[in-house]
Amino acid sequence: MWTVEKDPSLRSDFVNITILDRPPDPERLRAKVEHAIDDIPRLGERVVTPPLRLAPPEWQTDPTIDLDYHLRRMAVPAPGGQRELLDLAALVTSPPLDRSRPLWEFTLVEGLADGRAALLQRIHHTITDGVGGLRLSLSLVDLERDSPPDDRSVHILRPTPSPVRTSPFDVIGDALRDTVRHDRDLVRSGLGELMHLVAHPETIPARAGEAVRLAASVRRQVVVTDPSRSPAFAERSLGRRFEMFTIPLDRAQRAAKALGGTINDLYVTGVAGALGSYHDRLGCPVDELRMAMPVSTRDRADTSANRFAPSRTLVPVVPADPADRFRMVHGRLRAVRDEPALDATESLSAALAVLPTALLVTLTHNQAHTIDFATSNLRGSPVDLYVGGARIVASYPMGPRAGCALNMTLLSYCGDLNMGLNLDPTAVTDPAALLECLEESFAALLDVDDDTII
Repeated sequence: MWTVEKDPSLRSDFVNITILDRPPDPERLRAKVEHAIDDIPRLGERVVTPPLRLAPPEWQTDPTIDLDYHLRRMAVPAPGGQRELLDLAALVTSPPLDRSRPLWEFTLVEGLADGRAALLQRIHHTITDGVGGLRLSLSLVDLERDSPPDDRSVHILRPTPSPVRTSPFDVIGDALRDTVRHDRDLVRSGLGELMHLVAHPETIPARAGEAVRLAASVRRQVVVTDPSRSPAFAERSLGRRFEMFTIPLDRAQRAAKALGGTINDLYVTGVAGALGSYHDRLGCPVDELRMAMPVSTRDRADTSANRFAPSRTLVPVVPADPADRFRMVHGRLRAVRDEPALDATESLSAALAVLPTALLVTLTHNQAHTIDFATSNLRGSPVDLYVGGARIVASYPMGPRAGCALNMTLLSYCGDLNMGLNLDPTAVTDPAALLECLEESFAALLDVDDDTII
């Protein structure tokens, strides 16, 4: 994710737009951010890349971190409605993050209608994925409006510096040690596999079959050769437009249960149906579209910054009947989770990381253009949360597009499923029509109950 950003269309920073019932206390918010940096050292670190890529990039403490740069404050233009907030959020987050600093920015937006405020949280994907981002946000929130202040001493202004290389010889030495360690691990892995086969030759046919299945899975997930399926989304740009969409969680749960699947099945079915209707309106109907969706590989105890496998699958946008489309989507998503390539993500990433930058960027760019849209599904809090004394009304995540036409990310919160849409305005030329199609598609799904399922 770090290397391929040589192509600006492949940026992986993501944004969360948190709506607050009132402006938070600035000092309490600042104290929370300071404690978050204390709790999560990655927020106080920057990425340092050795010259000539002699060694992998590494995290180093930023001894000059400027909290006034990372925590900002501004007012939304009048009349302070949803459209003004979304346009401001898109504008503020359009420039790339400063790579010489820690890779995050928080912007407090005041002046919203009805006395509300918003907090724009922008974080680079190398710091954490969506699930990790939710865990990170726990350092910023309280469970009650007048929560007592955290009286811990804060060390953000006196960080422990990372070791500093004092000469080019240090860089070369670290690079050589990293290369030797990497090669040694590969040899150990290979020898271990060879010794297992020598000791258990009866497993050779099964291993050969596994290798064939893995190769086929890699072709489906990593090296897609056919183009994206949408003629309407063919043109891509660096522009961005944000939209919001919400449905009630309880009705979604009842409909998903009646249809025999999960909330995620219902979510993807609703988005796919809306995109199908949208293409019909444009006069370029399609039967299916290629979707990218991250599959979390975490267990409950996993605190890694990023732990997910990127997946791709063709999802049907027809038939129009929501129950029939739901069953088809359910089957496709279940098949994706059984893809052997997802279990090999770390090994595949390690192999790709050694490619020359220009080649890696070109390959990633080409693969991104095989994708029509991306989705992600995050589970948020079922109870009210507070930031600096202000209650969180809703949160809308805007996931990275990484070259595709649309990223739609869902986050549950207090009885709602909030969806953030990060659109490429060159590809999605009529966002109002797309929102109407989402309304129609999800309304049809939520109207499904046990009596309508045969």
